[in-house]
Amino acid sequence: MIEAYRFGEMVVSGKTYRRDLKIIEGRVVPDWWRREGHLLAPEDLEDVWAARPEVLVVGTGASGVMRVDPRVKERAQALGITLEIYPTAKAAERFNQLFSEGRRVAGAFHLTC
Repeated sequence: MIEAYRFGEMVVSGKTYRRDLKIIEGRVVPDWWRREGHLLAPEDLEDVWAARPEVLVVGTGASGVMRVDPRVKERAQALGITLEIYPTAKAAERFNQLFSEGRRVAGAFHLTC
C-alpha cells in the first residue's frame, strides 16, 4: 500500500523512496530508471510483463511529464493487462484503490516532474 506521495518522494509500507519505483506482486523495485528518462518504453517493464498483473497503473510524474510510448499500450493489450495512466498523485490513489479491492495490480511511478 502506498502511504504517501509528494514531489520526489513516495512512502510504501513505512519505507521512504526518493527515486522512481515499481511495485510488482506486492514488492517494491526501487531506483527504477527508464532507457530514455522521460519516455516509458515496453522494454522498461519486462518484469511487469512477466508478472502478468490484471492492471498496470503508471504514474507519469507530478505534472505528467513522462510520456508513454504507444507500444506500451499495445504490449499491455496483447498480454490482457489493463493499462491506466495518470499523474503520479492520482496513480498512487488508483493503485491503492485496486490493491484494497484485492486486484492483481502493478505500479510504475515517476516521482518528479
